[in-house]
Amino acid sequence: MSEAETHYRTCNICEAMCGLEIKHKDGEILSIKGDHDDPFSRGHICPKAVALQDFYKDKDRLRKPVRRTPDGWQEISWDEAFSEIATRFRDIQQANGMDSVGVYLGNPNAHNFGNAIMLPRFFKALGTNNRYSSASADQLPHHVASNYMLGAGMLIPIPDIDHTDFMLIIGANPIVSNGSLMTAPGVGKRLKAIQQRGGKVVVVDPRRTETAKKADQHLFIRPETDALFMLALAHTLFDEQRIDLGHLESRIHGLESLAEAVKPYAPENVAGTCGMDAATIRELARDMAAANSAVCYSRMGASTQSFGGLCQWLNNVLNILTGNFDSRGGAMFPQPALDLVRDKKGKPGSYGRYESRVRKLPYFNNEFPVATLADEILTPGEGQIRAMITIAGNPVLSAPGGVRLEEAFDNLEFMVSVDIYLNETTRHADIILPATTGLEVPHFDVFFNSFAVRNTARFSEPMFEKSPDQKHDWEILRDLGLHLTGRDDDGVTPEMMLDAGLKHGTYGAKGMSLSKLKDSPHGVDLGPLQPCLEQRIQTDDGLIRIAPQLYLDDLKRLNESGILNPEQDCDYPFSMISRRLPRSHNTWTQNSHRLVKGKNPCTVQMNTADAKKLGISDGQIALIVSSTGKIQLPVEIDDDIFEGVISVPQGWGHNRANTAMTVAESQPGVSMNDITDSQRIDVLTGNAAFNGTRVAVRIA
Repeated sequence: MSEAETHYRTCNICEAMCGLEIKHKDGEILSIKGDHDDPFSRGHICPKAVALQDFYKDKDRLRKPVRRTPDGWQEISWDEAFSEIATRFRDIQQANGMDSVGVYLGNPNAHNFGNAIMLPRFFKALGTNNRYSSASADQLPHHVASNYMLGAGMLIPIPDIDHTDFMLIIGANPIVSNGSLMTAPGVGKRLKAIQQRGGKVVVVDPRRTETAKKADQHLFIRPETDALFMLALAHTLFDEQRIDLGHLESRIHGLESLAEAVKPYAPENVAGTCGMDAATIRELARDMAAANSAVCYSRMGASTQSFGGLCQWLNNVLNILTGNFDSRGGAMFPQPALDLVRDKKGKPGSYGRYESRVRKLPYFNNEFPVATLADEILTPGEGQIRAMITIAGNPVLSAPGGVRLEEAFDNLEFMVSVDIYLNETTRHADIILPATTGLEVPHFDVFFNSFAVRNTARFSEPMFEKSPDQKHDWEILRDLGLHLTGRDDDGVTPEMMLDAGLKHGTYGAKGMSLSKLKDSPHGVDLGPLQPCLEQRIQTDDGLIRIAPQLYLDDLKRLNESGILNPEQDCDYPFSMISRRLPRSHNTWTQNSHRLVKGKNPCTVQMNTADAKKLGISDGQIALIVSSTGKIQLPVEIDDDIFEGVISVPQGWGHNRANTAMTVAESQPGVSMNDITDSQRIDVLTGNAAFNGTRVAVRIA
């Protein structure tokens, strides 16, 4: 028997980048705790971290490639799998064009060091423009705003939560999400620290969330009216002459156009639609303008709606108008050790380079919106997608219109999935290629250091060695790419590319390298966020475009939508919003018994007054009906939700036939995306519009 060992690594389940201390012995995990010496998380972890051992040991996890046969799934060799996939893909592309093969990337790719580094090489080998990902069901409005205002989609402003005096949170629940496009482990403590230093936290949300309950003030708002609310705040700042551009004053372009654009949106004109009073909106604008430092942070509720693009533009606008852009305690810009923004200045973005074939939706960040993926598969004609590869994703549950997407996958000529599970999406594949899991892989957070509230860097060695017949995700993509191109392996690895990026990055002159990170198992502290936008901005002339024309034009769509004078929808009188659960992350953590045990969390929450009108009691099964489908789940009467609104958790519904996630399948729950509509999008960005789906509620 060997002695117990201690392994230090970064948790890669969510965005928070919590440092872990893992005790193990003879291949068995003894404990998973927070690493108190991690300079970023300082010992904080959430319940999800302990589930890493469940994924590693999961009996349902696939460990060898499998092929669908009439008699069920059959194990095959890696070479056999790669050869068949390469032959089928190339045959389909030769007959129908390179774009006849589509790619979908799931959320775990952003948490996967190897894939994050090596995916561009695979895309080049495959040669298709038909690429899709979870980003357009999540954060696309943020990237489009940064692209048009700052010149680079990855130059995302991040709340300097540790130094702000006033934080306005719109459509976000960071205590549960651990921050989202705001990597901030221990958000609860960070928010409490704002209050302890005399500051204020305000949450605007249709639901009194876990974060709202800890805030100083919570304001209910009707779904899909966030843009109106934010326009009213901007109007107030101009109307009351409270504009202060701070050190960026000489760099702001388009201020006059913005002032003219917000004139119609006085709080008195929009407050009733938003579900609040005008005086409250004006007072909130004054508070933000008067604070020594302030920041507006809006997230999923503001992004995944019909006007998500406007919301994220206006989020930046409010921070700029109050002098809190690139300023301590405001919206600042991390300087990560591996900088994804370097050397982009003056280069054209990909937004609008192409349009999707069927619905003419915009192309951005080298992909099309996932909301139109089913259209591209099911609609005949030149350019139709006839084969797919999904990589670490389950869009049947996570993308809008999941039922139609199932139909689309069933109509493909050939489908491949890179995944460790036989799930609701991969069950449609002809071949599944399983990769190693988090504890068997090295890790560096390629993306989330770019969204972090403090500059740090940490590299994690593998805790367990993979078996000889296993492959990392990036090795699967490398070998498949070699089979597709017929080329020899050039020997390049993710670690080699990371080392080069670190040496040529922000801290390269100070000795930053992969070797340095390997010598620092707890991570390296690179300091708090500092003003740096004047050096990092990527517009040709170095100016911030505060009023890009495409946003001003989109105000017409907002006005013509009828949102200012909404009519009662008798068929679908409720607005449905999603919610995230503390022990869940999208669709891929539900096979851990530690994360799903206990009371059924998959309920439909509704206000007491609404339940009384419908004659529905707490715990009763309700039928939720939309224009695209229906689901059933128990009612949870809760006055923490706005009247006329219901809330259903996202990421559930592991109840399809012919899957093999036994823990997830044993749980109650339904997929809210069985009743969302892939036709509902933010037209400006192409992002899916989950929130605000109109539904009816009946007794089942």
